[in-house]
Amino acid sequence: MPSAPPRRVLTALVAATALVLTAAACSSGSGADTSQGAVVTSFYPLQFATQQITGGTVPVTVLTKPGAEPHDLELAPQDIATMTKARLVVYSDGFQPAVDEAMAEVQPSSVLDVADAARLTLTAAEEEGHAGESAAQHGAHDHSGNDPHFWLDPQRYADVAKAIGARLAEDDPAHAAAYDRNTAAFVAKLTTLDGELRTGLASCRSKVLVTSHAAFGYLAQRYGLEQHGITGISPEAEPSAAGLQQIADLVRKEGVTTIFQETLVEAHFAETVAGSTGAQVATLDPLEGITSSSAGTDYFEVMRSNLSALQKGLGCS
Repeated sequence: MPSAPPRRVLTALVAATALVLTAAACSSGSGADTSQGAVVTSFYPLQFATQQITGGTVPVTVLTKPGAEPHDLELAPQDIATMTKARLVVYSDGFQPAVDEAMAEVQPSSVLDVADAARLTLTAAEEEGHAGESAAQHGAHDHSGNDPHFWLDPQRYADVAKAIGARLAEDDPAHAAAYDRNTAAFVAKLTTLDGELRTGLASCRSKVLVTSHAAFGYLAQRYGLEQHGITGISPEAEPSAAGLQQIADLVRKEGVTTIFQETLVEAHFAETVAGSTGAQVATLDPLEGITSSSAGTDYFEVMRSNLSALQKGLGCS
């Protein structure tokens, strides 16, 4: 599945968006416009953080619907129209190509890009070095960007929350004190979670983390694990037969007992490696969205479920 709509499709979307906006301007205004004054976020972790900080006093919407793969998001004209009318659009540059391109239609003064606050220090090329294929074998794919999955490291996620809180306080001084309190409370919860992960993963039989795609680089880096993705940063990439063999050889050599399959990603390759090595398959959620099949109703519940899965799969005491 392509990671972003072709440029000609985006151009058509922009033109269609102009029609939507013109129609809205010419309407009689019957009914409330729910996008006006709302904060628009691009995917779940940004939505969740923003909701925690606003405390329900400001409408917060999300472009990526539950159960959709955020990497492959395609925007409708109504989505772009909503973005242009929002009080603030919060996104992370480099994660969702369709959102990145649509930002050209949004006033820069109404945009918050959290990529710098997230400290995206892991590059796709570095992550490919731990994947089932080498960077050279992946030559047909574009891996020029950084690993965007910052929220799986609670410390990076806390820095992003602080950036969101500061921006909301700057734009809305009348509620700045509330935003500051809510941000501090959210960061405190993330600090507690960080401590739980650090303690829970401190003593494990294995530090080798084999995942269906390389979404857990920041988590692995933070807690002393070594990630090996069957595919790379992009979940739609397919490994070669040689790549699958390399991962299977690694699993046997390192005595890996669990292959971690993700939600929203086809399980075929993880099951193939597990079947050829005798390993089991368990679920590790990259938390790109919450659905009825998620092991929890919010970020904190799912991250604690992830911790339990890691402890069992890696033999942590």
